[in-house]
Amino acid sequence: MIGSDDALLAGAVPWLEAGLAAGDVTVLSCAEETAELLRGAVGAPDTRLLSDPRVAMRGARAPDAVIATRRLLDQAAASPSGALRILGTPDFGPMPRTWREGQRYESVVNDLLARSPLDALCVYDQRQLSTDVVASAGQTHPHLLVDGVRVASEDYLPPAQYLATLPLLREPMEDGPPLFAVDGARALAPLRHQLAAVLATCVPDRDQGTDLHLAVSEIAANAFRHGTPPVAARVWASTDRVVCTISDCGTGFADPLAGFQPAHGDDLSQGGMGLWLARKLWDHVDLVNGPDGLTVRLSSPLR
Repeated sequence: MIGSDDALLAGAVPWLEAGLAAGDVTVLSCAEETAELLRGAVGAPDTRLLSDPRVAMRGARAPDAVIATRRLLDQAAASPSGALRILGTPDFGPMPRTWREGQRYESVVNDLLARSPLDALCVYDQRQLSTDVVASAGQTHPHLLVDGVRVASEDYLPPAQYLATLPLLREPMEDGPPLFAVDGARALAPLRHQLAAVLATCVPDRDQGTDLHLAVSEIAANAFRHGTPPVAARVWASTDRVVCTISDCGTGFADPLAGFQPAHGDDLSQGGMGLWLARKLWDHVDLVNGPDGLTVRLSSPLR
């Protein structure tokens, strides 16, 4: 955690210089003004100190951040050290309902990339982040940098444990009647058509509507393929946001890494893309296990 530019430079510059000296592929994933400040202090040209905001989920959702990181790891494999070094300043958004996706990613990436030749320094700026988000850093990072020394975080929680603590912040409209509701859907194809029709009425941007429908259709397919009937669906919409839930009566699952990468790796022909597409195409994806089964809740602002 830092609270000034001086504190940022004191912690980051020696760490970046060590990576450059070792021959690591060294990357900044932060706001451009922060990147310029660090480049000036390190004195490294753009060709040595690279920039990719997506890694810290700046302008990208979690699956795209994973893809960007894996591509950088491929690039690092040909470097003198074979290692990747990333300094990131995560952007969690201005509202509590946007924080949990960033917090969720900060937690699961520890396991997603655990065996990769990667050293990452996440900078939490107390001038820009809420106190709740700053406090979560110790829970989502196994190690902290204190006065330049790496120490174990006493508050760290493994992803499966941490994700269970994240609050589910519902939209007020979810307490009212849905725009669309079906219980005991008998088959996937009719449900897909119904969802397409309702999303067409409440999502003004056609491209966004197509993306949202593709993802929710894959979630519905998962419910029929892997869940236990009956399958139910709900859609709520306001002038600026849409929420969709798909539920079944199965026992659900507790894989904290689900949907952050395709279930079967790079071979997309094997399927396993439902939750991955949902996380790519909707802003918020929550897996809610309850006594009556599993609900996948999808939410996005409207463009």
